Amino acid sequence: MSDGATPSGPGSETLLFLTDEQLRKGIEAMFFAYRGFTADPDRILEEQGYGRAHHRAVHFIHRCQGTTVNNLLSILGVTKQSLNRVLRTLIDDGLVESRVGLRDKRERNLYLTEKGANLERKLSDAQRERMRAAFRAAGPEAVSGFRQVLEAMMDPELRRHYQAVREGMS
Repeated sequence: MSDGATPSGPGSETLLFLTDEQLRKGIEAMFFAYRGFTADPDRILEEQGYGRAHHRAVHFIHRCQGTTVNNLLSILGVTKQSLNRVLRTLIDDGLVESRVGLRDKRERNLYLTEKGANLERKLSDAQRERMRAAFRAAGPEAVSGFRQVLEAMMDPELRRHYQAVREGMS
């Protein structure tokens, strides 16, 4: 293979070998891809005076309707103070609703309002369109490989959150 990788497949004992330069190119590609991936949502968010922290909160509240503040803290890996600032803005602006927990009255469950769902849809549509175009250009084998690489890079705790979100259980 021209990229320095040795072939491997089911039952193969060969290992993938990449040079430091090839890894640097991958790291740089990730930095620039992330800039592209966030560019469209950043423009939408800026129009409303929000930032990426608001986007992440809206995304995961949408994916896990009724999630608790503590669970969202765990998923996002931010401080309580930082999340409270973001949530306060989203609640005050009518995008998120905080309800008293049914099982535990001390808990607060988070839900997107219709206005919040509309913002989430605009942000996600922009990112889905970029991902769809990239996956089409890269081909079907790349889709699975890309996801495998991203999952392998996740810390175990984050991988558990990722699996729970994928299954709709967080």
